[in-house]
Amino acid sequence: MASTSFDAVVATPREGKFNKNAARRVRVSGKIPAVVYGAGQDAVAVTVDPKVITKILHSDSGHNTIFDLNVEGSPATKAMIVDWQNEPLKGRLLHIDLKRIAMDKTMRVSVPVQLIGVPTGVKNQGGILDHILREVEIECFPNDIPSHIDVDVSGLEMHGAIHISDLPHSGSIKFLGEETATVAHVTVIKEEAATADALVAAPAEPEVAKKGKTDAAAAAPAADTKKK
Repeated sequence: MASTSFDAVVATPREGKFNKNAARRVRVSGKIPAVVYGAGQDAVAVTVDPKVITKILHSDSGHNTIFDLNVEGSPATKAMIVDWQNEPLKGRLLHIDLKRIAMDKTMRVSVPVQLIGVPTGVKNQGGILDHILREVEIECFPNDIPSHIDVDVSGLEMHGAIHISDLPHSGSIKFLGEETATVAHVTVIKEEAATADALVAAPAEPEVAKKGKTDAAAAAPAADTKKK
C-alpha cells in the first residue's frame, strides 16, 4: 500500500508576484515553487524543499505516496504529488502540484504493473514478451493504494495474453479500464525483422545485372543537374 512513513512536508506560503523571476529567486534560495489545492479549499502558492519531494518521488510508491503536509498557518493535512516539472537537461525539480487528500473518500490513481517470471512461450517457444499496459487506473480509498500490481506471467505460452480481468482483484480496489484490455502478451518476432533478415541472407545479384543498373544510375545525376 502507499507509504506514509515519510517525515511531514513543510510548505511556506508565497507572497507577491508569481512570475518567472519570482520562481527563479525561490530556486536560488534552495526551494522550489509549488501549489496546494483540493479538498474543497482554495489553492495556495507555497515553497517546499526539493530534496524531500525527490525522496518521495523515488520511493517504492512514488507519486502515489500519501504524506503529511504542513502549510504554515494552516492545519496539517494529508497530501500527494499529482504533477511535477523537471529541468530538461539536468533533471532538477522546477515546480510541483500537491493535492490535499480526504482519507475517507475514494480516489482515482494510476499504478504500475510489474510482470513476474519468464513466460514459457519465451523460454521454450522462441516468442517475445510485449508489455503493453505499464500502468492501470484504479479507484480505491487512499490507504488502499498499492505501490504496484504484480502479475505472474511464467505460464504464458506463445500467443498467450494477460488482460485486466486477469490481474489480482480484491474488494479494496476497482479497476477502471476495460476488463478485456491486454496488459501483456507473448508474440512472435515482428515480421519486419524477419523480412530484414531475409534480405540480408539473399544472394547477391549477378555482376552483369549490376553493371546495367550502374549505367542507368550514372545518367540520373546528369539529368538532375540540368534541371537545377
